[in-house]
Amino acid sequence: MSFQNRWQVSLGIFLVMAGLVLFMTMDMSIVLIGMAIVCLGLFILIRAFCLVIKSSHVAVPGHFLLHPRTGTRYTHHQAIAVQRRLDRIRRATAEEHSPVQVPPPPDTSPQSQPATPPPWQMEPPPSYETVMKTTTAVNQL
Repeated sequence: MSFQNRWQVSLGIFLVMAGLVLFMTMDMSIVLIGMAIVCLGLFILIRAFCLVIKSSHVAVPGHFLLHPRTGTRYTHHQAIAVQRRLDRIRRATAEEHSPVQVPPPPDTSPQSQPATPPPWQMEPPPSYETVMKTTTAVNQL
């Protein structure tokens, strides 16, 4: 927490305490002043806590891995630079791995293997019972 945030938290606590002391008095005008001071102190406290929470996170949504485990955190500009570098690397590797592949020319030599039929023209595999019956029959011989 920075010096400015600590100062704001201390000021907020002081104003809340002073406002509560004034609020406890019996005079109506002092009670209203005490309520105003308490509200001002609470506003300063809430604002200081929000600034502390906001400054402790990097403003890059969805990139929680940009916080190293050593306890140090990247600044906003460092996190943006790292993220842009990672995006450039990802794009470069995606371009390297996705070249248009030219299909090999069909081999019409007589020694080539017959073409495999498409999956919808293949006959379905035998059922489990059929396989077990033929395996049992072969084992009994």
